[in-house]
Amino acid sequence: MKLMSQLSMIAVLSGSILATLGADFATFEGKAGPGKGKHVVLLSGDEEYRSEEFMPMLGKILAERHGFKCSVLFAVDKDGTINPTNCASLGGAEALDTADCIILGLRFREWPDEQMKHFVDAYLAGKPIIALRTSTHAFRYGKNSTSPYKKYSFNSQEWKGGFGRQVLGETWVNHHGKHKFEATRGLAEPAAKNDPILRGVADVFGNTDVYVANPPADVKVLMRGQVLAGMQPTDPPLDGPKNNPMMPIVWTRSHTNEAGKVNKILTTTMGSAMDLACEDLRRLIVNGVYWTLDLNVPARADVAIVGDYQPSFYGFSAYKKGLKPADHELKK
Repeated sequence: MKLMSQLSMIAVLSGSILATLGADFATFEGKAGPGKGKHVVLLSGDEEYRSEEFMPMLGKILAERHGFKCSVLFAVDKDGTINPTNCASLGGAEALDTADCIILGLRFREWPDEQMKHFVDAYLAGKPIIALRTSTHAFRYGKNSTSPYKKYSFNSQEWKGGFGRQVLGETWVNHHGKHKFEATRGLAEPAAKNDPILRGVADVFGNTDVYVANPPADVKVLMRGQVLAGMQPTDPPLDGPKNNPMMPIVWTRSHTNEAGKVNKILTTTMGSAMDLACEDLRRLIVNGVYWTLDLNVPARADVAIVGDYQPSFYGFSAYKKGLKPADHELKK
């Protein structure tokens, strides 16, 4: 009987190992730290800014440096390879059911209803959300869609501006800086300089451009985007009206959703794989996780890269082909 129990246990463990090896998402188990016992789910899925690269990097930092359990979800093809151009895929959507905080790196997704339901249920439960770059236009449903989630579309008329405008504070409007020619310097809003999300954050630069953003009056603007005259951090501010006034690029919001629950929101229109090579931008996001979960934000959060990180320049269809979620797992 004892032998049979042992064999059963081995079978269960083997099944678990096989399930992990065959998973269409990556999990990083947190070590000791303030985040121990909290689950952060990071959703990658954009065709341009390489969220499939920066989300695993952020997940490793949050797990290894701060103790959070992190699940990174990807758009995957039927063969299990990561394909961010597959807008109808979110592998491992069930992880959202146990999320304590959700980080979005999405663009124009139209997931099957059974996958989208996990996201919507998490949102309606009041789970906090951190949204990067194109997540302001995370969803795009076809004109003839019959999905019950069609209103989440960035161009929805039923729910004006969709999930982006209604929840995050803005949807897709336009580029403000010249795309791939005018980079962004993040400047703290004077009234927000003591906000805990900006703790230890002094030098924010990204070579993506500033977006047009006019969030509603109930947001708290933390940073504005200074349009630079070139693509290097040493380039001067651009002369002219683009910097007068400067667009908001980071803000927070307390949003009461349709179920009456409150979502803590942090939105930034920055966020590419190359943007997140910036230490202080990573620190801002990590601080945001602490803030959304009502944890004490560190004086200077450790955001050192875990392992190797070689970010790709943004562009459509420029993703690294043939990778699977398991390729992002930490090597022991």
